[in-house]
Amino acid sequence: MTQPTPAQSAKSLLQEYAAEVAKTSAEPGLAAGAAPGRAAPPQPGAAGSNLDMIMRIPVTVKVVLGSATMPVANLTKLGRGAVIPLDRRVGEPVDVVVNGRVVARGEVVVVDEATSRFGISLTEVVGTSGNDKGA
Repeated sequence: MTQPTPAQSAKSLLQEYAAEVAKTSAEPGLAAGAAPGRAAPPQPGAAGSNLDMIMRIPVTVKVVLGSATMPVANLTKLGRGAVIPLDRRVGEPVDVVVNGRVVARGEVVVVDEATSRFGISLTEVVGTSGNDKGA
């Protein structure tokens, strides 16, 4: 049996999220014109349109190479050529953060040597914990 690629895993996570959004939006049952206490009738294609709507939402993706803590006095002494040691080592996975939440980890790769562009090869897609589902 083959492992799903990181892109397939991310797509399935988005589809799961869209299904949850569709399910929770139907739970209150107070859509326009619905009587209190009665669920609104399901609209045809509502789950598909929710997924389409979610797929168009722009998100901010950041790759965290590492971090450092230092006193302001040291920060003011930094100049061109200064090196700030980070808390990660060469070869350690980097975090992929979407809208402030770690969603994956991966390795830095060179995408285009001519333009010195880097990318991330995903090695792990991070699932949600039981505590995150209510947030």
